[in-house]
Formats: sequence, structure tokens, C-alpha cells
Amino acid sequence: MLDGLSTAGLDTGCRHGVAWYVSHLGSQLVAALADPGVSLPAGLANAIEKVAALHPGCDLGNPGTPSATVAILRQGEGTFDYLVLADSPIVLEGQRGYSVITDLRVDEVLPELRREVERYETHTAEHKEALQRFVTAQRSTRNTPDGYWVAAAGPEAANHAVVGHTGAEDLRAAAVLSDGASRLVTEYGMATWSEVFAALRAGGPQDLIATVRKVEATDPTGRRWPRYKSSDDASVAFCQWC
Repeated sequence: MLDGLSTAGLDTGCRHGVAWYVSHLGSQLVAALADPGVSLPAGLANAIEKVAALHPGCDLGNPGTPSATVAILRQGEGTFDYLVLADSPIVLEGQRGYSVITDLRVDEVLPELRREVERYETHTAEHKEALQRFVTAQRSTRNTPDGYWVAAAGPEAANHAVVGHTGAEDLRAAAVLSDGASRLVTEYGMATWSEVFAALRAGGPQDLIATVRKVEATDPTGRRWPRYKSSDDASVAFCQWC
């Protein structure tokens, strides 16, 4: 799961854009991880480095250079390896409940500017201006020890991901989500993980995303759930084994 970061209308130093970056990072990741002997961090670092080499004419030192969150779940012999970089979570359904693997360091950055954005309704000039101030300041902390880490132009970010593994014998199902989909549970509080997995089994990712959109439609300007925009990109990958 790759989720491109919003530019908030600010300069990125790149003529290609976020969609281009995410597309190329995804294809490079698939290629890098085709060898099961390559670790997830090593594969991600390799992919980031190769994408950077595809657009050397862009200003890759720009703090707003195109970037993305990353969440990977890879099945091996009797085990599943995972990697999470930023806030696209992996949720595992085991025999004894649900485990959420995520990286929320971004939420700890510049809380006062975050609160300023949340004071205004979406689609207002005040909200847009506050969001641009926040993103501008946030970029200075991106991929630094005092901030948070995402996939961008520097392969060293891969070394700061949340990584681990879990035994396959206990795993019943798994969902890998962008934060635009997971917020049904984490921000809106309108479902539990048990309800999310039941919905995925019944109607698949499309139905779950439709539910997210219906919930957001009840609060189009972010008064009940203050947020950066009325709705965010939502993607879900769902796997089940029993």
C-alpha cells in the first residue's frame, strides 16, 4: 500500500508529481522484493534509490519532493513479514483478536499548527491558508530524526520503518489500508476492526470504502470530525486464509 502525501498546492521541485512517484515506487518495490531473500527495508531502500535516479533533473532536495507512506505485508515460509512507514496501517486478524501495526510519528509533529487547521471548516479560505502553513512547517521535519519518515528521495528512510513478523499459524486475515480508509475506525469511531473485517468479507474493499464516503457525507465541512479535507484517498487490500 502506497499513499502519496498531499502537496497542499505547494511547490515540490518535481515536474512529475505525486502520482508519478507512487506509480514508479510501486513497480520498483515489486521488482526489488521479487527475491524472497531481500529484506523489506532493503527492498524499499533499493526502490527509493532507483526512483530517484529516474528524475535527476528535478530538485530532489526540495523538502516537498513527492513522497508516500508505505505498508507492506509479505508471506514467507510459515511467517509474514511486515513494514510500515508512516500512517497507512496493517491490521492482522488472529485467533485472539486484532493487531494494528502503524507508524504515527507524523501526529506528534507541530501539534499547535495542526490544531489551527482543525479550527476551520474545510473548503474555506482560512482552512486552506492554515493547511499550507502547517504543511510548509511540517516539511522541514520530514525525514529528520526529530520529525517523521516517509518514502521520498533518500533511501535511508527505509531504515526508520516499523518492521517485524508474525507466525502464519495464527493469522486468519489481514487488511492493508490507506489512512483515508482506516479513519472509519481511528478518527471517526464509526466502526470497530471486527466490523471492518466483517464488511470486507461481505462486500470487499469497494463496499468498505463506500461506507467511509457515506460517513464523510454526513459531515462535509469537518465540523464533527476536523480534518485536512472532506475526504481523502481511500484504498484497501484484503487477504484471508480461513
